[in-house]
Amino acid sequence: MSGLSGQHRLADLLECAGLARSSYYYALSHPKAPTRPELWEAAAEIFSRTANGCGHRQIAMCLRAERGVRIADKTTLKMMREMGISCGIRRETDYHRYNSYRGKVGRTFENVIGRDFAADGPWEKMGTDVTEFRQPWGKAYFAPVYDFGSKEIVAWSTSLHPNMAQQHELLDQLVSKKPEGSRPILHSDMGWQYQQAGWCRRLEEAGVVQSMSRKGNCIDNGATEQVFGHIKDEFFRGRTWPDFESLKADLDDFVVHWNTRRRQVKLKGLTPEEFRNQSLAPLFLFRPSKFLERSSRTVGSRGFKRQNISLSKVPLYHWFADMPGGASVHTHLPRLALPLR
Repeated sequence: MSGLSGQHRLADLLECAGLARSSYYYALSHPKAPTRPELWEAAAEIFSRTANGCGHRQIAMCLRAERGVRIADKTTLKMMREMGISCGIRRETDYHRYNSYRGKVGRTFENVIGRDFAADGPWEKMGTDVTEFRQPWGKAYFAPVYDFGSKEIVAWSTSLHPNMAQQHELLDQLVSKKPEGSRPILHSDMGWQYQQAGWCRRLEEAGVVQSMSRKGNCIDNGATEQVFGHIKDEFFRGRTWPDFESLKADLDDFVVHWNTRRRQVKLKGLTPEEFRNQSLAPLFLFRPSKFLERSSRTVGSRGFKRQNISLSKVPLYHWFADMPGGASVHTHLPRLALPLR
């Protein structure tokens, strides 16, 4: 309308547009201001941390955690649209050529996980698999061990060949990082690597319980498969590397980014490393009567009654929002595992 105001009478333009004169002049005197312009530079820096960018939830969580900003997810999305940055929509690829299944070549195990990927803390349930990265010079194979509780990639190996040497390198990392006394469940598909006697023996000696998907059912290992989807969308899609060593170095850097800087909604905005450190932190003392101030109401996200609470049975992550300062409480509280009065 502003462009036509010099060519036609304003009254005629307003009549054609069905707009009141007061509304027109109000819009002129109140131009639309950009959304949170003071955060644009910070949002652009967070978006640039990965080659293919990230979504508005990731940017919002980083702004809240790293800069102490109070901002809603939808406000972040609006700001990104004004900045002209966006994350690509995830779509399933039609390339599914790598398959490690060769029939029964060794020991197979029950599906202990049974698609129940929920875990109260780290080193309880884990998953592993192998995925393929195609490049002009050939193929690279990435094998991680993913912790379902902390969402952390605790061990990984990148190789030119998906052989047992890669798997033993992966196991060396896993066993060296495993906390003493833990007995995690390690879930995999029925690939030939995971049926080998050497692999099964090393897991048994380390106190790791094996679990396997049913034949030809990738959903049974869906928690690990979704990690591959995120890695290929955020790191790999649309990129080429001159050689294997360059790809391996960049992939190692991305895994470190995943563990230390990439925040996750299911961890209440924490990074996997922050969640693990809080989960395994030493027990600190506090007064339950001061912590549980709501005497006549329910406490926590599951609605346990005050007089029936047993802290040792409450999953760790349910206390993040209630604890003062965002601190956590150790999962094993023998002194406080009694009914509170």
